Amino acid sequence: MKQRSLEIILEQVKVFESPSAELEQYSTPAPIAARLLHFAYLRGDIADKHVVDLGCGTGVLALGAALLGGVVTGVDSDERALEIARANAQLLGAKVVWLKSSIESFEGSYDTVVMNPPFGAQKRRSDRPFLRKAVSLGKVIYLLHNAVVNGFVRHFIEPHRVTDAISVKLPIAHTFKFHKDEVRYVDAIIYRIEVAD
Repeated sequence: MKQRSLEIILEQVKVFESPSAELEQYSTPAPIAARLLHFAYLRGDIADKHVVDLGCGTGVLALGAALLGGVVTGVDSDERALEIARANAQLLGAKVVWLKSSIESFEGSYDTVVMNPPFGAQKRRSDRPFLRKAVSLGKVIYLLHNAVVNGFVRHFIEPHRVTDAISVKLPIAHTFKFHKDEVRYVDAIIYRIEVAD
């Protein structure tokens, strides 16, 4: 499947109706989700691989990975988000196993981890449990994160290795009361990280 075709499909995914600012429940835009997933697919990290989406929210990354041939699990601590994700899976005809769990207590072994974790803007260091868990679960990680913390991400994941870093403009729509702009563009990075043995 071409990246643009995947993007068009993922644009149908329903997002949070009442997102939580504390959980930083921002939906991953379809163009960025498609770019991350198509890149992972071309690298051989999606099709026929066991994939987990940590903090899956309403499921856009998990669903896209399933449509690209992955055996996918979506994990989130918010049952409301998982209800929307299940409805999205039914809408798209995608098979995903949805699990309710905190990031800290979730366990497993996967080929590939995909995630758009909290950036830590509302609750400091809220990205760290996701980074720690990702390197304990997977062989390869695809991570969307704020470019401002590029140095931190690279240092925090050592001895694991960033193989690729793709710069993207992440649109943040006016979602919460503290947002001032209708849409604000944040410099972000799609990372591919290989986990050391």
